[in-house]
Amino acid sequence: VHAEPTTFGLKLAMFYDEFRRHHRRLERAGNEVSVGKISGAVGTFANVYPQIEREVCRKLRLSPAPISTQIIQRDLHAAYVTTLALLGGSLEKLATEIRHLQRTEVREVEEPFGRGQKGSSAMPHKKNPITCERLTGLSRLLRGYAMAAMENITLWHERDISHSSVERVILPDATITLDYMLQTMTEVIRGLVVHRGRMRENLESTHGVIYSGQVLLALMGQGLPRTRAYELVQRCALAAWRNGTDFEALLMRDPSIRRHLSPQTLRRCLDPRIHLKHVDTIFKRVGL
Repeated sequence: VHAEPTTFGLKLAMFYDEFRRHHRRLERAGNEVSVGKISGAVGTFANVYPQIEREVCRKLRLSPAPISTQIIQRDLHAAYVTTLALLGGSLEKLATEIRHLQRTEVREVEEPFGRGQKGSSAMPHKKNPITCERLTGLSRLLRGYAMAAMENITLWHERDISHSSVERVILPDATITLDYMLQTMTEVIRGLVVHRGRMRENLESTHGVIYSGQVLLALMGQGLPRTRAYELVQRCALAAWRNGTDFEALLMRDPSIRRHLSPQTLRRCLDPRIHLKHVDTIFKRVGL
């Protein structure tokens, strides 16, 4: 059963804010992992001067690691790959939302579907969200790479070579995979088909019971105990849901509710605009 109304714009604003956080994380992880070392076999500068390390790192646009052993410590690399996986997880979250919204019984949005594209080899009518499904699968790959990167943190006596074979695979592949995912999701969003009329139909499909919370609060505002107010509203809501009856009509006919709430008050409770009054404030807080 549907919850209270929200807007598609707020859904997208939430993702915008989430990806903005990932942008900051990615910058931080990139800066942290951009370090170098030329401090000798065990990091003591036994046969090289720290000034040489600084100069080499400067030319490579790296920062000298404050302290190192034979290697740079792998928590930095793990943080970087984990950040990629986090970003991939949010791409999967958005892809999953689009997949759910494209289901036949919802059908509020659809990912782009090109001319001549096939959704199913056996069922010509199908329009499956295959691009978003692909992104969902790739995010699982990134999470596996993040786990491998964390396994590389612990090395025997400052350095064995077990991390090397792992990093030769996960570092380039994780970066390339995420780049592909970002480009692909960008194309999905650019071509996203939004069915506004269907959104309104779905909003009205539950006969108004999605506004039950407002009626509950209005009754409590008139002094009814919460338990009693809940019982009265639930009785009408379940009847509307069960019989396909208009929720407002049931409320208007219920003497126990009309004793406390006027028709004008009930209509205000069932006005969807009451749920939208602070939408602009939320957009401003997000920076939109």
